[in-house]
Amino acid sequence: MMHMVENKKEITDVRFEITCSDCGCKSFSEENDGYFSCQDCGLVRENMVFDYGPDWRKFSNGEGTNDERHGPAKDIFQHDYGITTEITPTRRDGSGASLSNSSNSRWNRLRRLDNKGRIRNATERNLVTALSELKRIASSMSFPKPVAQDAAYIYRKAVEQKLIRGRSIEGVVAASLYAACRMHNNPRTLDDIGKHSRTGRKEIGRTYRFLRRQLGLTIGLASPHEYIPRFCDQLGVGLSVRSQSYRILEEVGSEAMVSRGPTGIAAASIYLAGMLQDSTRTQREVASVAGVTEVTIRNRFKELCEVLKLNPDNPKEKFED
Repeated sequence: MMHMVENKKEITDVRFEITCSDCGCKSFSEENDGYFSCQDCGLVRENMVFDYGPDWRKFSNGEGTNDERHGPAKDIFQHDYGITTEITPTRRDGSGASLSNSSNSRWNRLRRLDNKGRIRNATERNLVTALSELKRIASSMSFPKPVAQDAAYIYRKAVEQKLIRGRSIEGVVAASLYAACRMHNNPRTLDDIGKHSRTGRKEIGRTYRFLRRQLGLTIGLASPHEYIPRFCDQLGVGLSVRSQSYRILEEVGSEAMVSRGPTGIAAASIYLAGMLQDSTRTQREVASVAGVTEVTIRNRFKELCEVLKLNPDNPKEKFED
């Protein structure tokens, strides 16, 4: 009976389980021509080994191997994953000659009909609009591709579970991007995404909480440390202020600020670090970058000084125990 081996790893395991019927050797080798034979006497154990891996051969003139027989991977940013055909706009035929006006009109009409035929129902029409909006926001905010891909996956899951009803497409797209940023530790505030979206902060936050609850997304709490680099870059402060901000957060600890927003804590630590390093920024400047109010900066600043036993009027002066 012919024994079929699926891959090379399984062949390696079979060597220790079978024995040559002629010499008793247990060492077998796989030849390039598909034979599985004994290494001592050469007895062929199997004359057809199935390889279920990709086939890189090409059946055309020329030498070498390539991936001509394989199409591109699925594109999650396309409503149909990019696996259907598409008629591209052109003004030339296959030989390179220019098309006449009548032929060009007929070609454009066929292309429009083909595009309409690719959208079969309301769900796909929704995906076309939503994924186009998602790509626009991701491009304008310079998101890495993995973040945008996860956002598209979250939106598709929301569509599958019919969570879009009663909510705007823009709001769900923005909430999906915000969730993907949190999952990839790429901190963005609701205001940041709201500036590039057609919705506001409140709707994005409300939709994000709804998606996280309904889809069971595992997203941890954001850390103030994640916002320090971006806020410092936007404020134009030096490396000393950034390092001092990290030291402040380490000394304060996470438990002391567990009930506070991470953006306010990060902004207040930068504000305090600037005063300690003689590179002060105004509360208005820091609040504008962090997307919080000046009152929040003042309150978090006083709380940091209280925990670190610093004088709020002169942070370089430390209170004695």
